[in-house]
Amino acid sequence: MFTQGATILRELGDGLILRRSTPEDAVALAEFNRAIHTDNDPDGQCIAAWTRDLLTLPHPTFHPDDFTIIEETSTKRIISTMNLISQTWSYEGIQFGVGRPELVGTLAEFRNRGLVRTQFETAHQWSAERGEMVQAITGIPFYYRQFGYEMAVDLDGRRFGGQAQLPKLKEGETEPYIVRTAQESDLPFIEKLYEQTKARSMIACERTPELFRYELIGRSESNNCWINCMIEDKAGESIGFFRHSGYNQYGTLAASRYELKRGVSWLEATPSVARYIWAKGQEYAKRDGNEFHSFGFVLGAAHPAYEALGNRLPTVRDPYAWYLRVPDLHGFLNHIKPVLEKRLTNSIAAGHSCKIRISFYRTGLEIVMEHGMITTIEPWKPSPSEEGNAGFPDLTFLQLLFGYRSFYELEYTFADCWCASEDVRVLLNILFPKKLSNVYPIA
Repeated sequence: MFTQGATILRELGDGLILRRSTPEDAVALAEFNRAIHTDNDPDGQCIAAWTRDLLTLPHPTFHPDDFTIIEETSTKRIISTMNLISQTWSYEGIQFGVGRPELVGTLAEFRNRGLVRTQFETAHQWSAERGEMVQAITGIPFYYRQFGYEMAVDLDGRRFGGQAQLPKLKEGETEPYIVRTAQESDLPFIEKLYEQTKARSMIACERTPELFRYELIGRSESNNCWINCMIEDKAGESIGFFRHSGYNQYGTLAASRYELKRGVSWLEATPSVARYIWAKGQEYAKRDGNEFHSFGFVLGAAHPAYEALGNRLPTVRDPYAWYLRVPDLHGFLNHIKPVLEKRLTNSIAAGHSCKIRISFYRTGLEIVMEHGMITTIEPWKPSPSEEGNAGFPDLTFLQLLFGYRSFYELEYTFADCWCASEDVRVLLNILFPKKLSNVYPIA
């Protein structure tokens, strides 16, 4: 409920105000988010704990007033809310600021009044003021397109197996690798492993030592939603890291952010991790009185662990997608220009000169290349007399830009995605190749 000192951002009429959060909102907002986002009790407890922690504990990139709250003044009820979690991502090593809207929710009887749109306008303004070039959000199908977002990067992707597929130890054999809970002293090793994780992803989330520490020990004890684990060999040397949730989800327990240090065999270590997950899932099922029938890994579309276990992970769930928003597209392209020029240099178009005009039908971009260097990327407007060299409907170009789909895939899928010449088609695939990404965001 409203507290003295909260910043009122707007009077919305009909007895509603838009304001910023304060730590005093923690209890009410935690309960609101728990009720809005799930009817599953363990998930709800984690959402509530996440909300409380954001409002009451120090966070490296989030402040207690980074929630927007729409409040009914007569009852002091929270009607609608969302937040913005700032972070840094990278595009093949080039860093850029990202604002992550999250925990977006509205009471059912107040929906379809533009309340979420109003809060997005505020969050986008905050993000721009922080110099963030991209906004990224996870969420339900289609919904966030209406606020300028396009699904443009893989989200999760997972593989599962059951008891019949679980790798078994041979008779008389002892477990070659041991799993234990990660400690603060493990942070330098975890940071080093994360650099390997980032290297497999075109788009990656950057982490500072403060963020690693927060994720390991900075949350409240009640927020036991993620368990961070170290893998050790028989000599007690740390050889890997992964995370798993603190409870079974729909009969499954899965590992994420699984990484081994260089020189360690995925074929040897991954069966030990699978057996640990299976045993822990059974433990949770007994503790919570629920079912458990499968172990798995949430590691994106491709990962060495998938190769190591092969057919032992027969159930495949393809990735969903991140929604991305890029308000200044030509500014972002200029920011990542070194990557684009490197792609040209390492291609059959090295030293090439040309001008590409890309139409988005109402707006467009012009990219000028001279002797393999990009001299200009600037806005351009198509016209009936000059339609450009290629066209992309709506925000589909973002799928190409972030490696989510190749130009050939977009051209096949959308009848109004086109290219005027084979040379331009080749150049678009050189500049914007399809590449895998698996982003582990800041929460």
